[in-house]
Amino acid sequence: MLYSTPAYRIMGDRSLLVELGDHIGLDVNQKVRELFVALTAAPLKGLIETIPGYSSLLLIFDPFKLRVSLLRKQVQQILDTLDPSRLTEPRTVDIPVAYGGECGPDLNWVAQYHQITPEEVIQLHTSHVYHVYMIGFMPGFPYMGELPKALVTPRKETPRTAVPKGSVGLAQAQTGIYPTRSPGGWQIIGRTPIKLFDASRWPPALLEMGDQVRFFAIPEEDMAQWQK
Repeated sequence: MLYSTPAYRIMGDRSLLVELGDHIGLDVNQKVRELFVALTAAPLKGLIETIPGYSSLLLIFDPFKLRVSLLRKQVQQILDTLDPSRLTEPRTVDIPVAYGGECGPDLNWVAQYHQITPEEVIQLHTSHVYHVYMIGFMPGFPYMGELPKALVTPRKETPRTAVPKGSVGLAQAQTGIYPTRSPGGWQIIGRTPIKLFDASRWPPALLEMGDQVRFFAIPEEDMAQWQK
């Protein structure tokens, strides 16, 4: 549910969590994005960083410059005057993926779990447009949803100690991409050659909250020509 009044939770001596709802959904995530954009466009004095999530925004502030009571008051004033029309149209980003084989070691398992063919898994995954709800876990990692119901898949019972960079995975109703080599428990069905995070560019992350993502299949032998 989207809260009529946000819940404010103190997180230590310099952080305030603003909860705008209690679920993962486009309605509450839109409100999070509106607040994030408003605070980014006109930063509050003493506010150090804003970190958006599915249904909340974590505000990190300097307690010597900004008191929690004033921060709550200022945030509420912004929420009362939010204008959705100020948001830019979301970008649509097309991402190539080599499915199966060494690039997607869990593709066959996912197909067996849903009692469909690997080709049907690929068709389902590439036929949908995904909303980027948030960036988290590691720099540039996009949490995207929702998967078609026929692809909702549990995480691995035992996470891998190392998932290759660019791996595309499924976890419950979400799909995501590992920007760098990392431990992880998502079901890996493919890999993209596109660089999701590059500290030498601005912004360093390819995707951001609110973006729309479409996947399309490429042969594994074509991976090199997509690398940048």
